[in-house]
Amino acid sequence: MNSAVRAVLFDVDGTLADTERDGHRLAFNAAFEEFGLDWEWEVELYGELLAITGGKERIRHFMENHAPAELSRSGLDDWIAGLHKVKTKHYVNLLEDGGIPLRPGVARLIHHLRDTNIKMAIATTTTPENVTALLKSTLGEDSPGWFDVIGAGDIVPGKKPEPDIYHWVLDQLGLPAQQCVAIEDSENGLRASLAAGLDTIITISDYTRLQDFSGAAVVLSDLGEPAQPFTVLEGNLPFTGWVDSALLLSLKGEYRERP
Repeated sequence: MNSAVRAVLFDVDGTLADTERDGHRLAFNAAFEEFGLDWEWEVELYGELLAITGGKERIRHFMENHAPAELSRSGLDDWIAGLHKVKTKHYVNLLEDGGIPLRPGVARLIHHLRDTNIKMAIATTTTPENVTALLKSTLGEDSPGWFDVIGAGDIVPGKKPEPDIYHWVLDQLGLPAQQCVAIEDSENGLRASLAAGLDTIITISDYTRLQDFSGAAVVLSDLGEPAQPFTVLEGNLPFTGWVDSALLLSLKGEYRERP
């Protein structure tokens, strides 16, 4: 099997940026207020809700467990979709205000992959609008075009931990999983990537640090910078400090000196 790394597939929320606690959660609460609802998702509750992948699915799960009377609304699916659309508007506004920076090492790795001609893709259940807004607000207007494939939203029926989004992205790339690496931050994301046959790097986030990452190639504090090295939490690596193409190749059992 060719051990080359030809593409890196990024998750978004919690992986590219710490978007959950101070991004999506605040946007949900703003949407609830705009809809005249007295719901408020506190930090701890939102951490529990993150076990449900997908914003619309998360709203429905909350209703089933905390506001069951609301389930009798006429046209419930459309109402939830409308509420989620307003939430997305608030989230994009937060991004455009520059309130959500990329995590350590993310911008460096993205530029490095471009320089080394390794393809990049997005594999997420968040909406395409959220992805584009995050990329543009942190990397510039042209940055969505740097990615060969952006798999986002409802383009596949099964949300993570189902592997559907990864299968879709791999198909669009035209590459086998063995020549790709996924970067995730959550157990649900890891289960999805592993089911698609992908070697996976985990960079933990505040909400996911206690989850089960069995099967990950390595678990790191973040992607690291030369001046701000990552911490290895699980796994063994021949390199220290930061994720780059040499480290990615080492996950495939191929050692090359860093330039």
